[in-house]
Amino acid sequence: MRILLFTGKGGVGKTSLAAATGVKLAELNHRTLVMSIDAAHSLGDSFDLDTDLFHVQTSDPLPINDRLSIMELNIQKEIKRHWKEISSYISAVLRTTGVTGVEAEELAILPGMEELSAMMYINQYWRERSYDAVVLDAAPTAESMRFISMPTTLDWYMKHIFPFQRNLLRAVRPIANRVAPFELPTDSYFLNIRDLFEKLEGVNEILEDPQVTSVRLVTNPEKMVLRETQRAFVYFSLHGLTVDTVIVNRLLPADVTDGWFKEWHKSQEKVLNEIEEYFAPVPVKRVPLFEHEVLGKQRLEDLAEVLYPGQQDPSAVTRTEKSYTFAKVDGGYEVQVLLPFATKGEVALFKKGDELVVEVGTLRRHIGLPRSMETLLPSRARLENQVLTIEMKETQ
Repeated sequence: MRILLFTGKGGVGKTSLAAATGVKLAELNHRTLVMSIDAAHSLGDSFDLDTDLFHVQTSDPLPINDRLSIMELNIQKEIKRHWKEISSYISAVLRTTGVTGVEAEELAILPGMEELSAMMYINQYWRERSYDAVVLDAAPTAESMRFISMPTTLDWYMKHIFPFQRNLLRAVRPIANRVAPFELPTDSYFLNIRDLFEKLEGVNEILEDPQVTSVRLVTNPEKMVLRETQRAFVYFSLHGLTVDTVIVNRLLPADVTDGWFKEWHKSQEKVLNEIEEYFAPVPVKRVPLFEHEVLGKQRLEDLAEVLYPGQQDPSAVTRTEKSYTFAKVDGGYEVQVLLPFATKGEVALFKKGDELVVEVGTLRRHIGLPRSMETLLPSRARLENQVLTIEMKETQ
């Protein structure tokens, strides 16, 4: 099974591109699910479905044809399926503070519940081999970053906090419940957490396997959007996911020659050059601004033909190597950059703002740094087996 994760700044068109990818995959005879994990769902709108009818079906795949289904997570249904004990306890605690019943239920929907529910489905479909491809229409960049970090965070909690917390509360609960303003969580609350963890077990390995999961970053040819795309690229690299394509959406077509658009053409071309330079060697796809809104299956097919012309298969594995990785070694930090065909004499590097810039002959590679490394400077570098390792240290 292939997992293709589409993400980008809100409003860049990732839902249309994810939907078009699903349409193409089904056309190539892959059993395909397009799943929206964005709280502001618009997947049904992209297929131009009757939204009232579709939303009744949410949290269950809805067939579009015999090879394509779509799905929008409904958090209320997910709470009943997976989070019942946790949500009930939080609602009960909130009611003791004077929050009304309906408001307490709304506040009991904690950040991350939707993302973790999506992870459970992904793990389930992977184990059951329910589909050949799952296309994820992810939330805007910030929420997507939380989505991919969830398994690591939960794994740490289950190993280090959960056993201690559960045993402690089991011991003090009879006494504490006599004096506390609200009852402490019962053991069924902790059983619910453990059950959720078991449903998520192994999903981290799926996401970090480039033969299974690929990230496709969607951006527009605008500087403000590009900066967020660059940050997302750094974050996905930091978490071990492989970005195999950057899609620049809504480019002004060359045949739009009206003088009013002259400056737009110039600024878009400038940003495009920055994109090509920054993300190399990750391929960059260009998608023009269509003369109409992309709604309905026919227009999604038109978009798919631009994205994947002819018999090009969106699920093909095109990149397995990571452009760069970060590591903490002996109290210091290292950045490792894959530089095939480079030789020692032609490599140069320098720091520019929050980026490392590596030059190999006439080629230049930009490496965005995580916030924890932004203040560090390169102190030493070595090239071995086509990998450049750069040691980063504090400024003196």
